[in-house]
Amino acid sequence: MANKPVGGQTNVVVHPLVLLSVVDHYNRACKQSKKRAVGCLLGSWRKGNVLDVANSFALPFEEDTKNPSVWFLDHDYLENMFSMFRKVNAREKIVGWYHTGPKLAQNDIHINDVIRRFVPHPILVVIDAEPKDVGLPTRAYVAIEEVHDDGTPSANTFAHVSSEIGAEEAEEVGVEHLLRDIKDIGDLGTLSHRIQYQLASLKGLVQNLREVSEYLALVEQGKLPINHQIIYALQDTFNLLPNLEVEEFIRSLSIKTNDQMLAVYLATVIRSTIALHDLINNKLDLRAAEKKEEEGEEKAEKKAEDAKKAEDAKKAEETAAAAASAAKSS
Repeated sequence: MANKPVGGQTNVVVHPLVLLSVVDHYNRACKQSKKRAVGCLLGSWRKGNVLDVANSFALPFEEDTKNPSVWFLDHDYLENMFSMFRKVNAREKIVGWYHTGPKLAQNDIHINDVIRRFVPHPILVVIDAEPKDVGLPTRAYVAIEEVHDDGTPSANTFAHVSSEIGAEEAEEVGVEHLLRDIKDIGDLGTLSHRIQYQLASLKGLVQNLREVSEYLALVEQGKLPINHQIIYALQDTFNLLPNLEVEEFIRSLSIKTNDQMLAVYLATVIRSTIALHDLINNKLDLRAAEKKEEEGEEKAEKKAEDAKKAEDAKKAEETAAAAASAAKSS
């Protein structure tokens, strides 16, 4: 089983429990300040060079923002906490550490050397507790020794390792209930939600392409050294892009697009027809209600008129009776 993370081969899977713990740590200790939260990551290796990061705990950490070389990490606290976690779950071991960056800091390589006392090849996961851009809030790194082509002494630096958010079935159920408490998300399989997820993915892709473009521009200007591994990775990515100028592909894409647009057009026509049908029904119902109201008013007026006539006739009879009584008495 692999026990050494390698850039481009190792995949780090961060579980939701770790993200919740990190956000809670950040909100309690660093929310109102510019400090970053630092903690230890626990997990285990799986087949296929996959590192499962399933648990974490916070570490007492202080640093001088003006002088990055001045910092303190309580490794005695780390030893005591890990011994207690090991009693609960012996399968989980120290696999690395995290901080809430949101980017790499100058003293991270020195902090990583302290964590190496507990694990030979620790993983560093930078977790953005307050993400402002669309995409994964995690970035994983592993320390490597960089050898310079110009003969200068080698130095330790961080290499990027692929990462993703993964969960077991029980964790997925818990996260789903948590999301329902925060926001009524309804049916996760509806078209609107799928479109929102695709839009978020496209925004993340655009952001990554923009970063690649900015990096290549800086390399071209000579402000950054050429990293051959990055160039090779970009070349492999460009080689995987499909050829969009093949006539058969263009024809198939056009047919599929036309079919989809036909479905959209039919749906729009049906929706408009239903809306017109509802409008006509509403107008008919309104006319019927107005007619019924007019008939009611006419009946009320006729009833009032009949009552007035009856009252006038009664008064006339009383007047006639009074006149007859007066004539009789005279």
